[in-house]
Formats: sequence, structure tokens, C-alpha cells
Amino acid sequence: MSGVQDQLEIKFRLTDGTDIGPKSFSAATSVATLKENILAQWPKEKENGPKTVKDVKLISAGRILENNRTIGECRSPLCDIPGGVTTMHVVVQPPSLDKGKKKW
Repeated sequence: MSGVQDQLEIKFRLTDGTDIGPKSFSAATSVATLKENILAQWPKEKENGPKTVKDVKLISAGRILENNRTIGECRSPLCDIPGGVTTMHVVVQPPSLDKGKKKW
């Protein structure tokens, strides 16, 4: 892989069906960096947005992506379609309650 093939067009689909992106990223970009990008571009008008990278889960091709992996390591063969845009789903974890307390 070289040149343009090392760049991936990615858009991030939020739970309400809206998107952030698409934007071009290097295959060497870490998943944690993608999450930081999502935090920076999160629509201000949306409620319950993520506060930290740990609040965000990225899902691609049915797999939850780990922060320490690169997108090149995580991509599926479907991402290799020339000129294609990869859609990654964004899930925001709700704030956790005190672990010792029950919800009800």
C-alpha cells in the first residue's frame, strides 16, 4: 500500500443517524485519535455527548475497535473499495452510576 491507498475516508454515524465527516485519515492513525477527533467535532446541540475518549465506542464491520490499534490494523476488506467511504458507528456510553448502588 502506498500513497492514496494509505488514506481512508471515514464518516462517523451517530446513534440518531446523523454523521460526522467524511474525513480522510492515514491508515497509521490510532483508534484513540479517531475518538479524539469525534470529541472535537461532536455537535454542540446534541445532548448526552461524550466527555472523554473512554465514553466513546467505535464499531466497524461489527467489531468494537480498541484504542491502541491503528485503523489500518482494524479495517476490513470492504474498506479497500477504491474511492469508498467507510462508515464507523459511534456509541456513547452513559455515565456510570456508583458501582455499589443498584439502579432501582
